[in-house]
Amino acid sequence: MQPATRVLLIEDDRKLSRLLAEYLRSQGLTAEAVHDGLDGAARATAEPWALIVLDVMLPRLDGFEVLRRIRAVSDVPVLMLTARGGEDDRVFGLEHGADDYLPKTASSRELLARIRALLRRAALVATGAGSASDEREIRVGGLRMDAAARAAQLDGRALELTPVEFDLLLALARSRGRACSRDTLLDRLRDREFDGLDRSIDMHVAALRRKLGDDPKQPRYIRTVRTVGYLLVDPAGE
Repeated sequence: MQPATRVLLIEDDRKLSRLLAEYLRSQGLTAEAVHDGLDGAARATAEPWALIVLDVMLPRLDGFEVLRRIRAVSDVPVLMLTARGGEDDRVFGLEHGADDYLPKTASSRELLARIRALLRRAALVATGAGSASDEREIRVGGLRMDAAARAAQLDGRALELTPVEFDLLLALARSRGRACSRDTLLDRLRDREFDGLDRSIDMHVAALRRKLGDDPKQPRYIRTVRTVGYLLVDPAGE
């Protein structure tokens, strides 16, 4: 089996996981399923996967702990698919390393689009494609980003960012001083289009603000531009 097409489903609903696996196989992916968190964490960290679809409410080990164990050893893309769709859960998952978050009510078509987008971005990162575009190193106040090395520092301290968080912050940094719409950011991050109800950008921004030490009411770096999106500013330029 080609690692580039292997998708692991960690889902305790056997009927749902069977249907998802069959659908993904019909779309040219290799899908395998496990049905509890402990087995899921073991397989996720022991074998090469292109992407992992992870439920939150799992027997023996919940999805957040599975995610923590995965991130301790791997940056494989993780899409959380769960009935727990509250904002706190979404922010927690994204902040702790998930690359995307979908409710189980999402259509199979949207799930496939998200999976393909994550796989495309992972392939670009692996090959280094696009790393030479724009400036390699960007400085905004105490924030320093190295696009080629995919490393970020704030006031000399390394920032632990997920792949999506890094790409989002890099997109904002490259457009520093100019407001970016959510649609623009989604296009840069995932090369896909979704309607204005897609709030995943907001969840990632919330996670980024926490890591940057930004107060959402008086942010130093990432400001909300009403009806538009987000703007990265240099605190020293105020």
